[in-house]
Amino acid sequence: MKATCISIPELALIAGTRAALGAGIALIVGDQLTKEQKKAIGWTLFLVGVVTTVPLLADVIAKRVK
Repeated sequence: MKATCISIPELALIAGTRAALGAGIALIVGDQLTKEQKKAIGWTLFLVGVVTTVPLLADVIAKRVK
């Protein structure tokens, strides 16, 4: 089994990006806003979540301990 050591700030960043991704998906499928507002905000949050997750994921994978 491989262990990965990450700091509390890194864990908070990962959680924040996951939250943005989830919020974006929720806005895309929700019905509280107009269709245009929902699409604009939802896709923005979704893409921010995806784009910010990639470097964090690469960093965590690089820190794996054998």
